[in-house]
Amino acid sequence: MAIATRRTARLKLTTDSLIPHLEQRLLPAYLVSGDEPLLAGEAADAIRARARDAGFTEREVHFLERGSDWDDVRASAGNLSLFGSRRLLELRLPTARPGTAGGSTLLSLLQRDDPDTLLLVVAPRLDRDAQAAQWFRALESRGGWVPVWPVEADKLVGWLRGRSRRLRLEIAEEALALLADRTEGNLLAAHQELEKLRLLAPAGAITADTVLASVADSARFDVFRLSEAVLEGEADRALRVLAGLRSEGTEQTLVLWALTKALRDLWGTVASPAARGARPAWQRQAAALEKGARRARRLPFRALTLRAARADRMIKGRLQGDAWDEMALLAADICGRPAVPAPQSMFK
Repeated sequence: MAIATRRTARLKLTTDSLIPHLEQRLLPAYLVSGDEPLLAGEAADAIRARARDAGFTEREVHFLERGSDWDDVRASAGNLSLFGSRRLLELRLPTARPGTAGGSTLLSLLQRDDPDTLLLVVAPRLDRDAQAAQWFRALESRGGWVPVWPVEADKLVGWLRGRSRRLRLEIAEEALALLADRTEGNLLAAHQELEKLRLLAPAGAITADTVLASVADSARFDVFRLSEAVLEGEADRALRVLAGLRSEGTEQTLVLWALTKALRDLWGTVASPAARGARPAWQRQAAALEKGARRARRLPFRALTLRAARADRMIKGRLQGDAWDEMALLAADICGRPAVPAPQSMFK
């Protein structure tokens, strides 16, 4: 496969469009930039793999630290390949601003017409000033830019769903939501969790139970105890279990998930009374849910939902307060033993 030498007009790729692009052509240079290690690494891997398929069997990697001497890069680019083969010249930049020497070297590399060398630059996120640099404009005119952006929280479940399909995992929506809560802001951790789940359930559907089991058996047991206690309306027991979870360092998102799951199950008995006889998500909680259903109509569900939203914002640092205290209030509220007046807003 020959490198496409025609100059392009600002070819800005995405992590989704990169693979289809590489199947069609290979440009002389690529820049992968961004602060999300997993996606940036996968984009660079895709370019390397396509380059190997196109005959670029030799690879030279230069790690340019701050204040590095760029003479080695210039010398390497000027030398013929050691084995006479096509090569991939890869530059790893610690910052989006390579300095005067770095910018000059990059510009000279991009202005060369060498069909046997493919340039790959990997850098952190580029700000507006970096995008105005002469070397960057030269790269855009001759190659392709792949800016990598973090996955926003409201899109994380969809991202996990797509990843699951690629891994051929059959995973329930509830499990995806729990996994998203546990790994928000860390795509690498999310990917590793999916890989672990593939080993735990190689031939079956993955439920929220499976996700909980992958965390720790002891945490799973205690979280179930908390859920059962609030469903049964046993406030004292629920608060004791909650205190134990806190002392053991259990993830706050996991605890809040258990409380909101119990809240949703109780609401389900009100919204769909005909479904009360159906098997609940956790079979061993059937008796607890049946007991909770008797008082469900008296619960202030809107206020409870606001309380849960406040706890979620505290966990994520978007609202001042102690999430553990807010979850204790939520547990008492669900049990029908409110300790303080119910909130009217998630922001106050």
